[in-house]
Amino acid sequence: MPLSMMNVGETKSVLHVSGRDKIRKFLESLGFVEGAEVTVVSRINGNLIVHIKETRVAIDGSMANRIIV
Repeated sequence: MPLSMMNVGETKSVLHVSGRDKIRKFLESLGFVEGAEVTVVSRINGNLIVHIKETRVAIDGSMANRIIV
């Protein structure tokens, strides 16, 4: 399921990151790599704040749809 479908407080592992090379590399630079644990901290108007690799990252809904957990 896409990261955007996760509930606040839920933790899952990243299975796959889709999209063009430029987008995938950007998300990988933020820590969204296969096997990384990601937790949804909050959701505001479709945008997410997530905890990944000891960092909090804010991403919009379209980016969150590219991350499969």
